[in-house]
Order: sequence, then C-alpha cells, then structure tokens
Amino acid sequence: MARKNYIEQQRQKEKERALLQYYTRRHFLKESAMGLGGLALGSLLGCHRKPAVAPIVFDPAHPLIPKLPPFPGKAKNIIYLHMAGAPSQLELFDYKPELQKMDGQDCPPSLLAGKRFAFIRGVPKMLGPQAKFAQYGESRAWISEHLPHFSGIVDEVSFLKAVSSDQFNHAPAQLLVHTGSPRLGRPSMGSWVTYGLGTENQNLPGFVVLTSGGKFPDAGKSVWGSGFLPSVYQGVQCRSEGDPVLFVKDPDGMDRDLRKASIDAINAVNQQEFAEYQDPEILSRISQYEMAFKMQISVPEVMNIRDEPAYIHELYGTQPGHTSLANNILLARKLVEKGVRFVQVFDWGWDSHGTEASLAIDIGFINKCRQVDRAMTGLILDLKQRGMLEETLVVWGGEFGRTPMMENREGKPNPFKGRDHHTDAFTIWMAGGGIKKGYVHGETDEIGYSAVSGKVDVFDVQATILNQLGFDHTRFTYDFQGRPYRLTDVKGKVIKEIINT
Repeated sequence: MARKNYIEQQRQKEKERALLQYYTRRHFLKESAMGLGGLALGSLLGCHRKPAVAPIVFDPAHPLIPKLPPFPGKAKNIIYLHMAGAPSQLELFDYKPELQKMDGQDCPPSLLAGKRFAFIRGVPKMLGPQAKFAQYGESRAWISEHLPHFSGIVDEVSFLKAVSSDQFNHAPAQLLVHTGSPRLGRPSMGSWVTYGLGTENQNLPGFVVLTSGGKFPDAGKSVWGSGFLPSVYQGVQCRSEGDPVLFVKDPDGMDRDLRKASIDAINAVNQQEFAEYQDPEILSRISQYEMAFKMQISVPEVMNIRDEPAYIHELYGTQPGHTSLANNILLARKLVEKGVRFVQVFDWGWDSHGTEASLAIDIGFINKCRQVDRAMTGLILDLKQRGMLEETLVVWGGEFGRTPMMENREGKPNPFKGRDHHTDAFTIWMAGGGIKKGYVHGETDEIGYSAVSGKVDVFDVQATILNQLGFDHTRFTYDFQGRPYRLTDVKGKVIKEIINT
C-alpha cells in the first residue's frame, strides 16, 4: 500500500510539473526564444513589407480546394513528360546535314576551348546524325525516322529548338528543370501549381507522379518533393502495375468501417495536438489521412486501364498489367480527365553515352523512341478528340541535350556510338493549353552545337508554363526564411512567341 501511495504521489508531482511548464512565462520564453528572435530580426531586415499581390490563401484544413489564378489561364492541367537521361535532339528534331559531312573527323578546337563536359576528354570525333529526317505537316517540321507516329501531329505542337541549361550532370539538371534550383530543398513545379490552384477532384491527389524505365530519375524523389511548401503539395507516386499506391488496400481482417474508425481516432489525436500547438502542418496531416481514405476507393478505379476500349489501347500501344511508359501516358490522360491538376511522367533510360548497347545512340536509343512515339502521339490525339487539349498543356523534354561529337570517355573511344551531355542547346516541345500549333521557335548552328536565334533557358520554360495557368511567375511567391521565393528564382521570361494571342 505504501509503495502504491508513493507511485501515486510521484505521478501527481509529474502532472503538476508538466502543468507548470505548460503555463508558466519561463516555459513560454524558453520554447519561443528562436521565434521571438526571428521576429526581431525580420523587423530589422524590413521583412514586414506588404506583398506585391494578394497572397495565395492557404487553408490547412482544406489545402487542395480549387482556387482561381490571378488572371485567366488558357490551361487548367499539366502533363509533363520527362525523358530522364536526356534524349538526343540530333536524332529526333534538330536536322543537321552539315554534321553528317563532318562524321568521323576530329572535333574542331573551337568547340572544346573553355568548355567542360561530363565525360569527353582530349579530342573526340564528330558524330553525324544516326537517323534519316524528313519534313512533315503544313509547318514542314523536320522529324527523324525514329518517330513515325509523331510525325503525323507536328502541326499540333510548338518546338523550342534552342533551350539551354547551366547544369551538365543529371541530378542537378533535373532539379533545375523541375524545382528551379540545382540543389535540394526547393519545391517542384507540380507542388507550386497545386499550391496555387488546388485541384478539381478532392478524392484524388492534386499532383501525381508516374515512373517507368526501371529506375527513378537521378535526382530521386526530390524532383517531385514539396520543399518548403506544406507537405500536402508533394507529388504522390502511383504505379501502373500492382497496387497503384503502396498499402492502398486494407489488410486482411480490416473492413472499410474499421479503417474509417481508425482514421477518425488518429485525427482526433491530431485535433488535440493542433489545439495545443496551433501548427497548421497538423491540419495538413489530418487532411492527408482523410485523402488517403478517399484514395482507397478513387485511385484503383482511375488507375485501371483494362476497361479502356480496344481502339484506345491501339492508339497508345498500351499493355494492361505491365509497367510501361505507354501505360503511364494513358494514365496521365485518365488522371487529368478526373480532375488531377498536375501529372508528372518520368521515363528512365535516355542517357545515350555509348558505353553499352542499351545506351548506344543507334541501338538502345532507338528502342526508347519506339516506346514513346506511339504513346505521346496517342496522348495528343486522344486529348484533342475529347475536347481536352485546349485546357491541358503537354510538355515533353529532358534535362539537357547531347553533343554533336562522339563521347570518348576519359579520352578513349567508347565501344558503341554515343553522345555526351550538352547544355548549350536542346529541344523541348509543348502542345495544347493555349500554345501555338505548328510553330518552331529558335535555331541552332549548322551542327547543332549552339543557339543562333531564339535562345531560351529552363527558367523561361517554367515561366511560360505558369503563364499558361494564369500566373505571373515573378509575383507567384512563398515566404521562406525571411524572403519570398519563386519557382523561377530571379530569372525567367515568358516565351511569348509560342503563345496564342
């Protein structure tokens, strides 16, 4: 009995101590020291400035509620097709007959002086185009034999032939394209878009990611992370084979009612925690639990392509039950049709160095082209026939381009034909969402090495995408660590030449 009384007395003392810590001024000052210091520093630095435009209204209890952009946008949804590894523009879109004449010759010193490459050392040989080209459509766009289906829709797209980057390694270049910074920690484009616009279907994530090719992009999941934005805006990865989202099914012995009761119990605890700490991230966590419960019904339905008619499978070249780029591109259409705001498709395997057959520009690269050609063409045709293309912006590209010279890794010829990373000029195309049809912007020199007109960079591409959604990229910001951040950082201009007026 004495021991029991002693334990009870100790518990009472612990309770009294906890209450004192919670309510006393000393405890408040101890816990808030960094916050008070930050407020003081912010006032000294002038961080009390008024925002340039009305800020995005963030409701942590309903973070994905649909929002209107600052001005009317032509596009409501984005499908971004990223070919991770960087496809060669010289075998697809940038026809250079003069480069063919130089095939096998030593690279001119002017192309090497002052330049840094990922793997080229010494003096490499020039490599002529490993494909035949022809002109197609009323726009007379040059397309290689590797994309026979795509050649039929060139009048639906705008080509950016002179895109540049300042990153020649995959991971930082991919981060730059999708987050506006080559370093970790910044929000991805899809996160920015769903933060600014929400999504039209509250039973599905606003930002969905689909991967193929057997590996993640070199930058990993950071290319669809939310960075310093609330975590609810990060991309949700779905799979085209097996469960679309891991653990989306209830385990054996747990029915739908029991699952709902467990989520209600978890969120009751979260509500208590929010009442104590007033941290809006807790409300985001609550909404994510609720979203996960809704996704158990909505995601398996929308991710099922088996019920698509035969002509759709023929159009895309899909194979239900497999993991493939074609399946993911069809899923992208289904997702935006159901109201998902941003769908990011990553396909790994486009790094054509020539170190092995699968990475050879005349072997593995051709196989990758076969995998994407019919599917990306089918996507444009399918969106158009459904009346969705005008409100859906489709973007296709990689993180940089490939060199006109053959890669000689560490000064030694590679066993297969390949090209090194190239940042000075590569091709991205866009379609739908208010983008001009059958238009080519920019031009490279006679061997495809440098831009001679219409040069743009990845920040310009980002600014243009945001513009089509109804955002001025210079004023679409989020305050973090004492300053406003934006997707395009301090750069970028809208590429007005490719926009329908």
